[in-house]
Amino acid sequence: MNQSKITLTTLKKHLKNCSQEELIKDITELYKRFKPVKEYYQVQLSAGNDTQIIEAYKKTIKNEFFPSRGFGRAKLSVAKKALSDYKRVAGSPSDVIDLMLFYVEQGIQFTESYGDIDEPFYYSMESTYAKAIQDMTKFNLKDTFRKRCHKLVQDTKGMGWGFHDMLQEIYEDAFE
Repeated sequence: MNQSKITLTTLKKHLKNCSQEELIKDITELYKRFKPVKEYYQVQLSAGNDTQIIEAYKKTIKNEFFPSRGFGRAKLSVAKKALSDYKRVAGSPSDVIDLMLFYVEQGIQFTESYGDIDEPFYYSMESTYAKAIQDMTKFNLKDTFRKRCHKLVQDTKGMGWGFHDMLQEIYEDAFE
């Protein structure tokens, strides 16, 4: 059986032909089945009070670096997936930036706790830091996060692989 892929245009045409009751039924079913849909509506309908959701994503990231039991694995794929999943449901750019900086903060604390890691680890931290600052610029939020970004640079002094130098360069390009 050869099924063609349904495009967004085809979906929109289908949805326009649905009654309000059918749409409500479909959305309700999606809400029940898929956690990201549930979180999306939680954020959309929370009127800016979605701290419970962002805290859950922060917990996922923190557990990769500092689990409640044992040593942190620092599986960046798990932590980065939490970032990307949150971006899909986030209500504001400020919250996404907050989570990106939290990721970098956890990486810095992990390095302080366990010693130098490897180049891919630092590259992930650097690229996330750079993306956070890029988004701050895009959404005019640099003043909101300036001190926190500067603290991250200060916290990396003495860390290997040119990590501190790169964060400092990113910071200076953006803020000075």
